[in-house]
Amino acid sequence: MIKMILETPGTLLCDKTRMSLPESAGYEILNGMACPMPFADTKHQRIAIKLTAFLYENLERKNRGVVMGAPSSVMLSSWDIVRPDVFFVRKNREGIVGDHIVLGPPDLVVEIINNDSWERDMKEKRKIYAEAGIQEYWIVNPGAEAIEQLVWCELGYIAIGIYPKGKHLSPAFIPNLRLPVSKVFA
Repeated sequence: MIKMILETPGTLLCDKTRMSLPESAGYEILNGMACPMPFADTKHQRIAIKLTAFLYENLERKNRGVVMGAPSSVMLSSWDIVRPDVFFVRKNREGIVGDHIVLGPPDLVVEIINNDSWERDMKEKRKIYAEAGIQEYWIVNPGAEAIEQLVWCELGYIAIGIYPKGKHLSPAFIPNLRLPVSKVFA
């Protein structure tokens, strides 16, 4: 039954169906619709690992919160269950991290775009993340070897900058932490 629902384009899912999706299904729920996860090539996976390692070493290991990533699911609303490539939840909000799903918006979300996910990450998920109040959103572009940093305000996201190789990116919530962008694409 679930397989048939997932393979029917444009099917709006009810709460019971959304919550019964297996973790390994490879789908996100965006605006109530099942959307297959795009294929992550090896470059994508290596970038995700490097970002996760950097954030783990500089945030989780220093007891500032929890670093996670896909395939972990994040429920932002009853209509939106996403699987960001990498995300961070601050220490004082760790209670949203459950055994099987994160119930609420992380403080930082990172998406690594490719040709198959560009429109979804740059438009649809950006809007969903802004509506959920996710404080910071990084969009990693492997083709351009750059990271765009967006910070949330009441009007939506404001682009802080685009950081190519050779530059350093600092999370808005920890300005003294500097990510050397060259290391992400090395």
